[in-house]
Amino acid sequence: MPTVEQNTEEWGSRFDWSLSGDDWSASWGGTENLWWGTLHPRVRAFLPAAHVLEIAPGYGRVTQFLHPRCDRLTVVDLNETCISACRQRFADVPHITYHVNDGRSLAAVEDSTVDFALSFDSLVHADADVIEGYLKQLATKLTADGVALLHHSNAGAYLAPLRTVARRVHADHLAEAVCRRVNRSWRAEDVSSARFAALAERSGLRCSGQEVISWHSRFLNDCFSTVTLPGSRWDRSRRVSRNRNFMAEVDHVHDLGNLYGPDSFGSG
Repeated sequence: MPTVEQNTEEWGSRFDWSLSGDDWSASWGGTENLWWGTLHPRVRAFLPAAHVLEIAPGYGRVTQFLHPRCDRLTVVDLNETCISACRQRFADVPHITYHVNDGRSLAAVEDSTVDFALSFDSLVHADADVIEGYLKQLATKLTADGVALLHHSNAGAYLAPLRTVARRVHADHLAEAVCRRVNRSWRAEDVSSARFAALAERSGLRCSGQEVISWHSRFLNDCFSTVTLPGSRWDRSRRVSRNRNFMAEVDHVHDLGNLYGPDSFGSG
């Protein structure tokens, strides 16, 4: 499972950021399609907001759509290279504040000030202890009606039981081989939607909604979870949706971009 140190090395040193992370949006036909077709429908109820926090922005793939929708944007990343790239990219946006953290802490963010927090396509690589660390921090950073949407792994729903059975029958080597095959996207193997919800409750938050999705996989290997403080306007009993058609949705967004996107109208 990826550790904080492995994530730091992978995204800070080894990964080629020459396309600013937009290469990860290829399935959507581009990052603008990703925002309007997939992310915006899921976050539109929470925006605009006075103070937005983005955890792990990378090179600003989603940041570019968040900063016009808030009075103040704070971005936090464990890699100095990512923060430096965002500083350069958004040098003309005065209401963004930048912080390098240790991959677990939000200490640089003032308590009770965050109206909306988002982390997309990053914490899927974060183990349960890191997820719990961020949840405990969010419990102190959100305003009374603050809310956060975090994209995290659900691989643990498949791989944790497999490892448990393998240990009982002394077949750890077989489990490792199967896990590598199933988990080709380097997801955290000890995080599931159910465990995330339990960690949120233990951290003083309420998990009000979870969309478990099939991210480039036939397995429901990822999850979008919404958390808030007890008693906030977003507080409710947890609702869970299992979206096995997520990639079909992505394909449809791609097709719509080809049909209606501004780049689709040429001179011919």
